[in-house]
Amino acid sequence: MELNSRIYVAGHRGLVGTALMRRLQAGGYRNIITRTHAELDLTSQQAVREFFAAERPEYVFLAAAKVGGIHANNAYPAEFIHENLAIQTNVIHSAYETGVNKLLFLGSSCIYPKHAPQPMKEEHLLTGLLEPTNEPYAIAKIAGIKMCAAYNRQYGTNFICVMPTNLYGPGDNYDLESSHVIPALIRKVHEAKIQTQITGHESPVVIWGTGNPRREFLFSDDLGDACVYLMEHCDAREIGELVNIGTGRDCTIAEVALLVADVVGFQGKLTYDTTRPDGTPQKLLDVSRLTAMGWKATIGLREGLGRAYANFLSVRQTHRA
Repeated sequence: MELNSRIYVAGHRGLVGTALMRRLQAGGYRNIITRTHAELDLTSQQAVREFFAAERPEYVFLAAAKVGGIHANNAYPAEFIHENLAIQTNVIHSAYETGVNKLLFLGSSCIYPKHAPQPMKEEHLLTGLLEPTNEPYAIAKIAGIKMCAAYNRQYGTNFICVMPTNLYGPGDNYDLESSHVIPALIRKVHEAKIQTQITGHESPVVIWGTGNPRREFLFSDDLGDACVYLMEHCDAREIGELVNIGTGRDCTIAEVALLVADVVGFQGKLTYDTTRPDGTPQKLLDVSRLTAMGWKATIGLREGLGRAYANFLSVRQTHRA
């Protein structure tokens, strides 16, 4: 990419999209194309084709998606598979039709089998059954990967797919009905801390599941940096279509809950609702392919949680104002 290249960031307001925007702007890229959902409905084939024909982006970051945690995936499976299939099909095909130089498709580590060997390598894709709680979302993302691979093979396109591990950071979703584990923990722990201060009585935090599942967490700005690095330096025809992005380290949900409590300054009790689902027992990515390309995560979990909590407080203050 050149600094004046026409770069389209689909989903620029989300957790991934905002990180991409920060990284691109910091890198001096000055011709970034964005559209809000109100301006462009990516599930509309006609709208997407007209947008690509008019704007002619040279590079595309496809970060737009319907995302959510275990509860949201369980409650709205039809919406997760339909909307994600529509978004990625329209954007990928229009990128091909208009001759986009390179496209980077954002997937998720949930594409790998529930009982895949740990850490999960790119070649573990489609070697076993998926985790039932997010199967519709995972199937949509797998379809996007296979679509990029098919277009690369048939049309000679340069479409790269990246599979990030669990993400958190500025721009996260803190809605307890649809959020992922870290933003949910930050909000629950913060609210318990405030409630304890107001009432003088300890307000415990209830965490879904047993606390035993192991998860890997990546700060969103690290993901943004990795994506731009791949777009700048890597070719799908040389490295393959699929690349894992993560830290290569994991911890239990109980361990991250304790760390969140420490960062927030909460000294109350953490309890576990074992009637709630745990999801996949472990999700750790093998990041050796990306490491061999010259990129590594630089933001540790404690530092990242501190930055995420500061952003949470800033967002709440802005809403109150």
